[in-house]
Amino acid sequence: MGLFSQWQDRYNRPGPGVDKNAPQKKSFVVFFEILGRKFWKLCIANLLYLVAFLPILTRGLADVGLANITRSYAREKHAFIGSDFLETIKKNWKQALPVGIINNLLTVVIVFAVSMYYQPAANGNTMAFIGLALTMSVYVVFTVMKYYVPFLLITFKYNLRQLYRNALLFVGVGWKPNLVVSLVLLLCYGLMGLLLLLPNSLGIAFIFIIYLFVFPAFRSFLIQFAIFPTIRRVVIDPYYEKHPYEDIEKRRELGLEVPETENEEKEESIFVDRGRTKPEDEKETAKAKSSIPRQYTEAEMRRLENRRRAASQADDDDTI
Repeated sequence: MGLFSQWQDRYNRPGPGVDKNAPQKKSFVVFFEILGRKFWKLCIANLLYLVAFLPILTRGLADVGLANITRSYAREKHAFIGSDFLETIKKNWKQALPVGIINNLLTVVIVFAVSMYYQPAANGNTMAFIGLALTMSVYVVFTVMKYYVPFLLITFKYNLRQLYRNALLFVGVGWKPNLVVSLVLLLCYGLMGLLLLLPNSLGIAFIFIIYLFVFPAFRSFLIQFAIFPTIRRVVIDPYYEKHPYEDIEKRRELGLEVPETENEEKEESIFVDRGRTKPEDEKETAKAKSSIPRQYTEAEMRRLENRRRAASQADDDDTI
């Protein structure tokens, strides 16, 4: 029992806590810490994404649903995978559906253009080479724009034109995180390409398992984690500097600091430590106590009751 009590005391003893002056962790450290904690939930979200993505025309719906989950995880906020996924689609389907269709159509057009220009360019045709270079440039820019489209769609009130225009602006403004994300994704694609060298179709099986359980959710989480600081610096912070008390709930969802409103300040000031009472306050308290009417004794109460009864009997003369 002594050993048990010692273990219980050690277990219940408060830890050292978090030092407020501790150095801030590097971004890549935070990224892998969150990824480790949320890995299995990301796998579940990945399966849900593939189910919603299965009809190719619903790609936009699947993208915004997954983006909401991974945005919450990237901001270290809680998310209910099923309900939040479906609720996001329900709120944004009118824009998400055409966005997915536009993305599919542009991808098909670009792939077709590359296939048309590639062979003539390989044979030395200058015009075909220029066309191929322009098409590849458009493909790269459009791919980076797709990093931002789901986040902008579920976070801000933009129409389609504003959505793609702002996504295009972030291609240049956020070139550093865009480059990091692109390099990581290219590395992932390269590793999956190496898996194809495995014999007996093992590589294809591994790639299928990776894509089924991990890759789309990992890609979305990587993008949401990387692009948020740029969006916050360019759009969110300047707006809330001018409108500090707007969209409080939305800011809490994004994990942003929320200023205290007047009502919150009053609620927090219910318990106030006023310190030691001053001599002047003690005098006022004594004076207030002396002004309180004194209480009657039992003998006085009996005399008052007898007087009340005598008066009532004198008034009772059967008159109306």
